[in-house]
Amino acid sequence: MAKILILNGAARKNGSTAKLIEAFTDDAKSSGNEVREFYLQDMNIKGCLGFEYCSKFAKDTSNACIQNDDMRLINEAFVSADVVVFASPVYFWTITGTLKTVADRLYAQLRSLGYNGFPRKSVLLMTAGGSDYSQAVRWYETFERNLGWEDLGEVLGAGKNRAAFDLGASIR
Repeated sequence: MAKILILNGAARKNGSTAKLIEAFTDDAKSSGNEVREFYLQDMNIKGCLGFEYCSKFAKDTSNACIQNDDMRLINEAFVSADVVVFASPVYFWTITGTLKTVADRLYAQLRSLGYNGFPRKSVLLMTAGGSDYSQAVRWYETFERNLGWEDLGEVLGAGKNRAAFDLGASIR
């Protein structure tokens, strides 16, 4: 079974994104998968400083970035994950800044592990009240394409919906 890492970029802990994640997680766990979620809003994660420490000096993945913040917890889970789930409401037509900051900081892992050390599968869970998802989906597709990841699916909608349950259940 798969190790699934969920990066929850929502600002509200019990909002629509949380309900969508819950639906996905319920059936993912029922299918025997291990799920670990990070609620990013409660974490101390700073933006990338562009020092390139990760590409020049880092010798291992536990110390891939010069910054000492909660990103280390995500990096530990990321290294062993088979599937990465990007979960976010639509803010100003795209993913939240919190999730984008974490995506930027994953660069350190990319540089220290190389492409072969990365999970090869990903999922996008987005919520919005009738908003345009196109820019957020384009970000996700570019991110996964540039890393060579396999897209397992996207659920664009609010709350506990059948598509989220089905997608969670389909992961092996």
